Amino acid sequence: MLNVQISSFSYQKKPILEDINFQLDKGQHLALMGESGSGKSTLLKIIYGILHVENSSIQWGDKVALGPNYNLVPGESYMKYLSQDFDLMPYTTVSENIAQHLSVFEQESHAERIQELLNLIELEAFANVKVKNLSGGQQQRVALARVLAQEPELLLLDEPFGHIDNFKRNTLRTKLFSYLRQKEITIITASHDTDDVLPYADHTMVLQNGSAIALDKTKTLYQNPPNYYVASLFGRVNEVPIRLLKSYAEIDRSVLIYPHEFQISNKSGLEVTVNKAYFKGSHYLVECKKIEGTVLFFNATKKLKAGDTVFLNISLETINNRLQAMGGSE
Repeated sequence: MLNVQISSFSYQKKPILEDINFQLDKGQHLALMGESGSGKSTLLKIIYGILHVENSSIQWGDKVALGPNYNLVPGESYMKYLSQDFDLMPYTTVSENIAQHLSVFEQESHAERIQELLNLIELEAFANVKVKNLSGGQQQRVALARVLAQEPELLLLDEPFGHIDNFKRNTLRTKLFSYLRQKEITIITASHDTDDVLPYADHTMVLQNGSAIALDKTKTLYQNPPNYYVASLFGRVNEVPIRLLKSYAEIDRSVLIYPHEFQISNKSGLEVTVNKAYFKGSHYLVECKKIEGTVLFFNATKKLKAGDTVFLNISLETINNRLQAMGGSE
């Protein structure tokens, strides 16, 4: 349903985006990941119609998004955009903020729809509180309810939970993305948080310096990242050197290994010395050093002491999968 083709976009002669092309079916969820300044927010603004781009095409089905050179008010009727700037009415209540974005032709259903959205964002008790008296996280939830008011076909979310504390963020994520999936609303989410991405996004696009360097199913990108940059966006990762035997010649390569993929042994494997152990709740994240001085991280079920020597192993299946993803083989 969504077809995006952007040749390039520059701001004050500085290139921001280049060669962005993708399609997204109705009801699917695409995550945008990348370090700050990689172009995630800019891409959302272009799709929504805040920024004008030459030699580009944004199309939803047979509808063409014309952009700010043609639309006085940004956006198309079928899409909504939640920016990092909430743009709320501070001196009106939560309910009034939501009501402002409901259709004037459906007045009889306003009260029911407002209550439904208040339940979704878990602000029922704040319905009559002025927005200026809310916390930043509560204001972000009101902004979310506003963009959902008329149930868009396409929803663009820019760091949608960035101001919300962890206690509410976890439950809100589950409720929101389940609701959007049920309504078959197409979603593009820009986020730094893997908890916004891994459990919910069907596909993930990785941006680096304005270019899309990876686009695949989210699970595929996580399990077999093509390079260190992509892997590091999902969490801590190790670059482990290995030696391959190819055509009777030894070749030095490296593979990307997440801390949980190391197997610990007291007998054989990659010999390392424990430096520090960090408690992570369900496990310890252990910082260690190889004999050559390379720092690695692995997970352990119990706390290891500084100076302990252990051996780390990696399964052959994991090594082969990573080499193939990175353009090599065993």
